[in-house]
Amino acid sequence: MLDDTLRVLIVDDEMPARQRIRDLLADCSAKLPLEVVGEAGSGLEALRIIETTEVDVILLDIRMPEMDGIELAQHLTRLPNPPAVIFTTAYSDHALKAFEVHAVDYLLKPIRLGRLFSALSRAGTMRPVPLDMLKALSDAPRTHLSIPERGKIHLVAVSDVIYMKAELKYVALVTKERTFLLEESLTSLEEEFREDFVRIHRNTLVAKKRILGFEKDNSEDGGWKVVLDDWPEKLPISRRQQHIVKQYRMLQ
Repeated sequence: MLDDTLRVLIVDDEMPARQRIRDLLADCSAKLPLEVVGEAGSGLEALRIIETTEVDVILLDIRMPEMDGIELAQHLTRLPNPPAVIFTTAYSDHALKAFEVHAVDYLLKPIRLGRLFSALSRAGTMRPVPLDMLKALSDAPRTHLSIPERGKIHLVAVSDVIYMKAELKYVALVTKERTFLLEESLTSLEEEFREDFVRIHRNTLVAKKRILGFEKDNSEDGGWKVVLDDWPEKLPISRRQQHIVKQYRMLQ
């Protein structure tokens, strides 16, 4: 393979859509050196391919099961040298305005040959889409959180996180198996996952589904601690957040 050959990964959950893109890429290859290095039907599958395959550009569908294209693009920003991303979408004109405002490259389905060739021709000079822009484009919280490990991405399912605790510039994600360090702010995580996590302390968010109940603290402060499902540690609740004890009891 020549050094200037563009290595392309096709990511779309519909096989006919992937085949159409393959056919269009074959037409593009007459004037633009490129190679299709793989296909994936979901964001999770695409990440597994990227771990073992060099990819220069991803043609990335937005609406997919398991993990959509916007979330996958967010995880890719954790890589040392992330591939260029060109979204493919059947979005309405109204939704596409967000992409245009943030100067995010996209191809509207059904994809046209000329538009695809133009996008691929620019791929070598495209910069990764900043994480804050990708978050602005997303209309749903992530299903996974990404931890860079030795040049790869380790995914932690949000559903596996028991609690999150701020530690200096990191947030510790505590799961039953191990603890991961995430370089994001606890405040932004609270905002994104407010439906599933509750703040019990200025430095701690707890998964709501893990809360079994509350116990009075026997210390001089006389505060409260939260009891978690299948977890030995009881976490302290700050005075400012003790209102959640009353709220949870009212819901029971």
